[in-house]
Amino acid sequence: MSSKATNNKESDLVNYTLQLADSSLIMGHRLSEWTGHGPMLEQDIAISNIALDLIGQARNFYQYAAEIINSGKENEKNTSEDDLAYLRDVQEFKNLLIAELPNGDWAKTIGKIFLFSTWQFYFYQKLIYSEDKQLAAIAEKSLKEVTYHVRWSSEWVIRLGDGTEESKKRMQKAIDELWPYTGEMFIPATFESNPENGVCIPVSSIKNDWLEKVKTVLEEAKIDFPAEKTWMQSGGKEGIHTEHLGYILAEMQFLQRAYPGLEW
Repeated sequence: MSSKATNNKESDLVNYTLQLADSSLIMGHRLSEWTGHGPMLEQDIAISNIALDLIGQARNFYQYAAEIINSGKENEKNTSEDDLAYLRDVQEFKNLLIAELPNGDWAKTIGKIFLFSTWQFYFYQKLIYSEDKQLAAIAEKSLKEVTYHVRWSSEWVIRLGDGTEESKKRMQKAIDELWPYTGEMFIPATFESNPENGVCIPVSSIKNDWLEKVKTVLEEAKIDFPAEKTWMQSGGKEGIHTEHLGYILAEMQFLQRAYPGLEW
């Protein structure tokens, strides 16, 4: 393999790893906004723990991305996980758009966790068989956490959908508003499409399993399934974001940019 091909493969692997890290970090940061504001103490703790799980996953992916970046450097300052999380700008982030959307009410937050975690669940099930052993190891560890996230959020979707008239209305509205942001989960970015990159999971391969799980839960919740041909938002994995991400980064990155060198 030529040096150029090797460099392209490494670049794709870095971007691939960053996409997974960014999605988990931004989703985790969003959920952390509920800390101290949950509807009851038990659920406040539960959603805070989910946020911590996601940020922990992000750290593992960032550490690996930094390792790959540093392996190609000579006599240069090493990149750290903090650099990747706190010193990149909006266009450099590759997270799924659904992660950066505002939390909204409890129903919308539950819907976000359910749709996102179900995607992670089936994605990590594939990633544990990746040719890249480090990615596979991170996926295996993360899968244990995500399994709980799916179960917890599914129970809440059913509880709200099959609850009062008001809770059902809010849960239905949440799913309808979030649905257009689910399409990009299954659309490969350019760095996922390189046929020479054997570590990437074909994201379209998990779509049917994801749909089946979502349909099953929504049916039990008595929530109408969104229209199949809904127009889908996309671009997050390529660095094209909503206006919300800039505000998230302004808050999340302020301390590190104001006082360089701080550590997690």
